[in-house]
Amino acid sequence: MSEAAEKKTLIEAVNLALDHAMEEDRDVVVLGEDVGTNGGVFRATQGLKDKYGLRRVMDTPLAETLIAGMTVGMSTQGMKPVAEIQFMGFIFACMEQLIGHAARMRNRTRGRLTCPMVVRAPFGGGIHAPEHHSESTEALFAHIPGLRVVIPSSPVRAYGLLRSAIENPDPVIFLEPKRIYRVQKQVLPDSDFRLPLDTCFTLREGSDLTLVTWGACVRECQEVVRQLAEEGISVELIDVATIKPLDMDTILASVRKTGRCVIVHEAARSFGVGAEIAARVSTDLFHELHAPVERVAGYDITMPYYRMEKHYLPDENRIRQACLQAFGN
Repeated sequence: MSEAAEKKTLIEAVNLALDHAMEEDRDVVVLGEDVGTNGGVFRATQGLKDKYGLRRVMDTPLAETLIAGMTVGMSTQGMKPVAEIQFMGFIFACMEQLIGHAARMRNRTRGRLTCPMVVRAPFGGGIHAPEHHSESTEALFAHIPGLRVVIPSSPVRAYGLLRSAIENPDPVIFLEPKRIYRVQKQVLPDSDFRLPLDTCFTLREGSDLTLVTWGACVRECQEVVRQLAEEGISVELIDVATIKPLDMDTILASVRKTGRCVIVHEAARSFGVGAEIAARVSTDLFHELHAPVERVAGYDITMPYYRMEKHYLPDENRIRQACLQAFGN
């Protein structure tokens, strides 16, 4: 069995995607805090320094602004850097470089310069970490023209989406739901495998209700879909995967068929990606909806410490109740 044919966890799929990308293209480099000798805080880059050397796997100082600035600079000069920010809560120091420069470079230079770069960051709660280690602020980046925001939900999607992100000519924010880093193993396709960006994935077809989600929440939604199927309710499950640009065509086609929509995400409820999807569905399909769009989300508070964390995260009961509410139950 080849390396790629073995079952891999999500974090192992990320590591393998980086390995294969670096093997195929010498312009791909990895940088970040502790990514070299230690292999990253979650071991996403383990073994890469030994294989590719210090010039291509670079340990940086504890300075996120520097990491982002170096990444922008290298990407404009023909390299394809993949930067790791240890936790999403540390990414705020990168905002000036990402929003003020990376996102605008193609427009600013009228296409003369682009930023083929990826910024990886573990995000979301569920591992009993402090609040800066449990952020879900994907909507901040989704609001910015020029940035792609990609969120895998399984090992196969992590591998395929990361390979495509590294080869994309524009900057990609690649957010990895760390609470599912090691909960599932899948057999990965061969190294030529890619998944398209800017596309939702329909994980299960259904006729009664559309359930839209992304990241770690896919797992809870899959269990609710199974439960509802036993009760005779057919749910279509959509993994958004790329939240910017948003593939509304797939979502609208599904809701047009089912007439009901429930959106689930871990980030705070207000001003989020779920609100954008709900607004678009309600506007475009107003006369075809059988019930108002329901949302299940985190709360508009700072992520609580671990004793209250489970009350913040959407769980199967909240998702199930929202689905039943869409039927008036």
